Amino acid sequence: QVHLVESGGGLVQAGESLKLSCAASGRTFSNYVMGWFRQAPGKEREFAAAISRSGGSTSSADSVKGRFTISRDNAKNTVYLQMNSLKPEDTAVYYCAANPGAYYKDNYYDASSYESWGQGTQVTVSS
Repeated sequence: QVHLVESGGGLVQAGESLKLSCAASGRTFSNYVMGWFRQAPGKEREFAAAISRSGGSTSSADSVKGRFTISRDNAKNTVYLQMNSLKPEDTAVYYCAANPGAYYKDNYYDASSYESWGQGTQVTVSS
């Protein structure tokens, strides 16, 4: 498995931006589809965004589309989540995850398809 460590979370006001990073080590990073999920207090973990192994294809949840952008740098073994125009409802613990399968919606959308998870980073958006 690949080991993942997130960073970049924090407390911001509504409308501001944050950029999360997730550094990978262990297995070959470029062999994995990467995803970002989030879990708000009292809610189930939900899909936020995913990116293909090469970085050429991305997808995001409707709730973040147009505001969040996922990217990756395979040379640095890092995946990013740029979050703009943050809203209080974006408050959650954000997790990055590594998926050894192919890049298609039924796979990258499903949390159970991911074999490695980071410890999470807290994002809090105040109104």
